[in-house]
Amino acid sequence: MKLIQRIGYYLGGFSIGLVILAFFFNGKKTSCAYGPEARVIKNINTKTLVYSEAIVALIAKNKADSTTIKNALLKGDVDFSLSNTRQEPCGIYAIESYINDKEVMLTVENCDSIATLQNIKW
Repeated sequence: MKLIQRIGYYLGGFSIGLVILAFFFNGKKTSCAYGPEARVIKNINTKTLVYSEAIVALIAKNKADSTTIKNALLKGDVDFSLSNTRQEPCGIYAIESYINDKEVMLTVENCDSIATLQNIKW
C-alpha cells in the first residue's frame, strides 16, 4: 500500500469520526474545562451568585450592573497568586477581567452551593 493511500484512508476515517462527534454533541451543553483556571470559572458560574453589600452599593450607583458583572466573571482570568484557595470553609479567588473597558479585580468567595462576589477593585 502506497503512502498516499494510507494518508487517504487516515483522512477518510478521521473525517467520518468528526462527523459522528458533531452529530452526537450537537445541541448538548458540553464543554472542555480541563485546566485549573477553566474549572474554577466554570464552577463559580454554575452556582448562584450572591452580591455583598459593597457590590449592591456599586450597582445602586450605576457603576456596574449584574449583567456586566456576570459577563466579567465568564470571561475573566483567575490569578492564583492573589487567591486563597485553601481557606476553610470557602476558597477566595481573585479574577481579573474588564468592565466597561476598564480592568477590574473581582474577589469571589466560592462555597459549596453559592458564590459570593465580595469586592470589585477598579
